[in-house]
Amino acid sequence: MQLARFQAPQAAEVQALFASTFADAEGPAEGERVGCLVRHLMADTDPRDCLGVVAMEKGRVVGSLFFSRLTFDAPVEAFLLSPVAVQPDHQGQGIGQRLIRFGLERLKERGVTRVFTYGDPAFYSRVGFTPVAESTVSPPFRLSQPEGWLGQALEGHEMTALAGVPRCVTAFDDPAYW
Repeated sequence: MQLARFQAPQAAEVQALFASTFADAEGPAEGERVGCLVRHLMADTDPRDCLGVVAMEKGRVVGSLFFSRLTFDAPVEAFLLSPVAVQPDHQGQGIGQRLIRFGLERLKERGVTRVFTYGDPAFYSRVGFTPVAESTVSPPFRLSQPEGWLGQALEGHEMTALAGVPRCVTAFDDPAYW
């Protein structure tokens, strides 16, 4: 298994991975929606505001994830982890966790100090994410499942409060994703 940064020539394969993985898990409409989101992240987001990583096996992409910038009123380097996909026949092998750890290391190299995600606490706690109270750090939109708002301070300190509502990159600036 090789982990690497996403490269533009992988765009079609990565988009297909997300679309098929989410369609398999949550239905065709969700697969199409997440595939579209990923296409916009890859094509329309400034590379300084987005980091994609892939897991390769035998020359093909079997897993991928994206981090995109969250902008706060206060000066802080923060990113959002979402979405994450691993081919169904490769799930349960720790690939998602390895991708996340790899990506977090790349973000640390870029000086990012905070990472947030909106997902399953049982999964993301395995890679250092903890629940974040909305009163400590507000999510960009109202959450349908507030217990899924999670964060991690990359410099090893406790998550401290950040005032204001963060702004997402354009691809995520839609309440439907939240």
